[in-house]
Amino acid sequence: MSSAPRNSLQAVLDRQAHAAPPKTPAAPRRKIVEPDQPSKTDKFYRPSREGQRLIAGHFDPKIAKQLKLLAAEEDTTVQALLEEALNLLFLKKGQGTMQNV
Repeated sequence: MSSAPRNSLQAVLDRQAHAAPPKTPAAPRRKIVEPDQPSKTDKFYRPSREGQRLIAGHFDPKIAKQLKLLAAEEDTTVQALLEEALNLLFLKKGQGTMQNV
């Protein structure tokens, strides 16, 4: 009794059916981070910003440049200039200065 000729696809399938099952990749190991060490996903912590809130606005790039130039000319920071401007605004509106708030 002769068997029917086998095609190459069937031969490959038969070999794989009788072969050892493929190894499954091991789950990736997680890096253990000590509790006192910040992880890369933690926010960057700056002690000088403790108790502070960000106040921001969108302005024309020319205004940002003018503010930076003024800060450089007066040898101060943009932060200090904004604080001075807000204090003047609060005084104008009868709110006192930021130190009195």
